[in-house]
Amino acid sequence: MKNTEPVKAFHLRFGSHELVEPFKLLIEKVLAPKGISHLIIECNTSFVFEKHPEVTGGTLTKQDAMEIAAVCKQHGIRVIPLFQCLGHQGWGGAPNTLLKAYPEFDETPHIPLDAKWPDFFCRSWCPLHPKVNELAFELLGEIIDAFEADAFHVGMDEVYAIADDQCPRCKGKNRAELFAKAVNDLHGYLVKERGIQMYMWADRLNDSEATGYNQWEGDTFGTHQAISEISTDIILMDWHYDKLDSYPSIGILLDKGFSVIPACWYKTDAALDFLEASKRQANETSKPERMLGMAVTSWNGWDQEGFEKFIQMTSSSFSRDEDLEELDELYRTLDLITKDL
Repeated sequence: MKNTEPVKAFHLRFGSHELVEPFKLLIEKVLAPKGISHLIIECNTSFVFEKHPEVTGGTLTKQDAMEIAAVCKQHGIRVIPLFQCLGHQGWGGAPNTLLKAYPEFDETPHIPLDAKWPDFFCRSWCPLHPKVNELAFELLGEIIDAFEADAFHVGMDEVYAIADDQCPRCKGKNRAELFAKAVNDLHGYLVKERGIQMYMWADRLNDSEATGYNQWEGDTFGTHQAISEISTDIILMDWHYDKLDSYPSIGILLDKGFSVIPACWYKTDAALDFLEASKRQANETSKPERMLGMAVTSWNGWDQEGFEKFIQMTSSSFSRDEDLEELDELYRTLDLITKDL
């Protein structure tokens, strides 16, 4: 991270017209003063799609997106919308609005609607369905245009429903090849056609056996081999939320030519440890500047009360070693990480 300002990124799920005003206040009162340079807004199907209203599952309008983008631009913050592609098309056996509207795109239509982990995690769309990309690109395009975005995050984490034995198109196929195809199709649209930068989560590209990661932070059944088949101009966000003995994927991804943004959650000790380990690994490579900075992710359900509480917090609200509730600790982590970068 030499010669350029480090990326200070914040992530949240957001898809509510009713909460646009408190969200804009969060940007103005918290994120901008802390030097956040990149804001990752995970709207998924909560966006109000004009071309495909049948997919809409929330209330975030095009006008809302334009207003949020304007506030971010005013404060020098780059907006990166996130739409979960391939995987995370619902939770458990329950499909999201995309697969409800287009059940023919479901990789695992035979899975019961009430299926739950550990029997089943969540649905994916079929990467080989001949019409799925047409729909996906139109949805992504609407979001890109609304936010006037020059970068887009495609998700792609925790994909387990792939190459299903009962999918007539994917049965018997190589999982890494299918995963790489999905990534490359998205890259073709976003980077080659739209001319914008592509971001994605890195966990399916991490070899669990080589890194020692669990099945969430790394891949245990073969998708990691796709790393050799995708473009190195994709920005990989490598998330690790608990304190580990080591985080070898940072060095591995950097050595393979990717630019990497480590991503933490609310746990302060884990986040600071991960940042220091990432900096150390980056400095051991020939291109340390490709470790771009860090992202603080938030997975709490933001509501009016949460926004108001977060906006009222300050650096002096908590001591460094105090045991805190999740939202309070998230603020402390954001505060310390942005200072440490």
